[in-house]
This record gives sequence, C-alpha cells and structure tokens, in this order.
Amino acid sequence: MHFDKLRILEEVLGNNYRSSDEHLFFCPFCKHHKRKMSVNISKNTYKCWICDSRGKSIYTLVRRFGNHFQRQKWQSFEESVNISEFDNIFEEKEEETIQRISLPKEFISLANKNLSLTASAPLNYLRKRGINSADILKWKIGYCEDGEYRNRIIIPSFNRDGNCNYFVARTWAKDWLTYKNPPASKNVVFNELMINWDEPIVLVEGIFDAIVADNSIPLLGSTLNTHSRLFRAILTHSKRVYVALDQDAEKKALSIISELISHGIEIYKIDTSGYEDVGEMTKEEFTERKESAIAFDSNALLIQKILQI
Repeated sequence: MHFDKLRILEEVLGNNYRSSDEHLFFCPFCKHHKRKMSVNISKNTYKCWICDSRGKSIYTLVRRFGNHFQRQKWQSFEESVNISEFDNIFEEKEEETIQRISLPKEFISLANKNLSLTASAPLNYLRKRGINSADILKWKIGYCEDGEYRNRIIIPSFNRDGNCNYFVARTWAKDWLTYKNPPASKNVVFNELMINWDEPIVLVEGIFDAIVADNSIPLLGSTLNTHSRLFRAILTHSKRVYVALDQDAEKKALSIISELISHGIEIYKIDTSGYEDVGEMTKEEFTERKESAIAFDSNALLIQKILQI
C-alpha cells in the first residue's frame, strides 16, 4: 500500500527523493524551487519547511491537487476517510507559542560600568575562558550572586523580536551541577536576534563555543532534531552551514550533516581535533580552521561513515 500511495503522490506532486522515512516533494502551496515538502506516508503527515503548510492527512494534498480518479484511488486504500468537505483545504497550521521567559530576579549585568566587588569572581572566570569585555557586551552576559542561580554566569538568548526566550546558567564555583537550565523548552534558535541569515552559519555544541565562532548557533547539546525550530529555520533561511562539533561527537556530527545534505543545504565540516571543544580555541584559530573547512557531499559523507565503522 505504501508503494501504491507513493505512486499517486508522484502523479500529483511530481518527482521526489527519499530521506529516512520521508519523501521530499516540491511544495504545491509556496512552489519553492527546491523539494521542501516532507511527506511521511507511514505517519500520514506532511509539512513544508518553507511556508510551514502542514497536515495530519496526506489525502488533503490529493484532494486539493489531484484529479477525481486519483482521489478515488487513494480512498480505496483507506478503510475510512473522515475528512469533511468543510475542512480548511490548506489544513490549519498548528499554533506555535512564542516562548518568553524572564531572567532571574537576582541577575546582574556584567556590562555595567560600575560593578560591585562580587563581580570579580565571574569576571575572572570569563577572562580565563578568553572572554573579553566586548564579548560580555555583545552577549549581554551577567551573573547571580544569590538565589536559585547563585554563583552562576548567566548568558541570555533573545528571539528575533528581542524577547528573552532562554538562558544558560553556568557555575564558576565548584557546584556539582555545572549547568542549571531554566524551566523552559530548549526548542529555540539561541540568540536569533544576533544571527545574520544572509551569511553562512556555524553550528556548535555549547554557548561558550558560540562566543568563539562568529555567526554561530549553539545546539545546547550535540544533536539537531528535524522537528525543531532551529532545523526549520536553517532550511528556510540558510544556504551554507558549517558544522563544528567536539571530536567525541563525530557520529552525531555526521548524522546532522547527512540530514542537512538530504535537504539540499551546502555543508562544510570544521576540524576541531586537538581541542576538547571549540570554546578552548582562540577566535583567530577558529577562523583559520573555518577557512580550511572541508566541503561535504553525499560521497564524502559515505566515506566518513565507512571510516567510523
């Protein structure tokens, strides 16, 4: 049945290519020049990564863009089709709430001119990590001397409208918990306010890596969920992506590269060997490695995967 339904979709939407469990078609709604309509026949869902048209019944596409014979054929494969003719033909988009959070009430900005003596400890920690006053001002870094985030560096994230949507809290003391996350979702494009989508972006793991790498976005981990806001933003806005994950996350880096290549993104992989993470590099060293980064295509990816076996 999967194959029969795919045949109908090919008649309706045209040629496609497969990526994992999904088939990528040209979107009939926005008519983007690349195949950005993802269809999962098994889950009976579709979604365009550009215009965000989506639905929980592929029959909606067949009904809207197919002919009478194709609609009848599709319905014959399903035991029941409970789709009202009064349903919105474009399928309502799932409401995505815009996350906004507040910084800790004890937050003290380190970009202030007049700082108390309590600022010496976080400032010393940042200097040891190669972070200067310009970085502090750019990233709006602060700290907490009391409260839930006591003795922690606070680095906030702002969405494209300038609202705080997340923050990272890293201890400079010997707290057993190195990072303490706020009670909020990580599904954000960290500091999108500072990202220039007209330029290539760099994907790194952590926030201190991002401070070293210009125009970069921290994954806040080592994976990239294909259903995340970041993944959709990359497919929508970015043409070239540099991947700079730690050496111990090589397989995860290749997984991210594979997924982005399958969606038509130009990929370069930055060599991070010799360092525990990007944050240990100087900005000059990182720039040199970025300039000598290796372009990845399907063949290069296959060779790297074989070497990992």
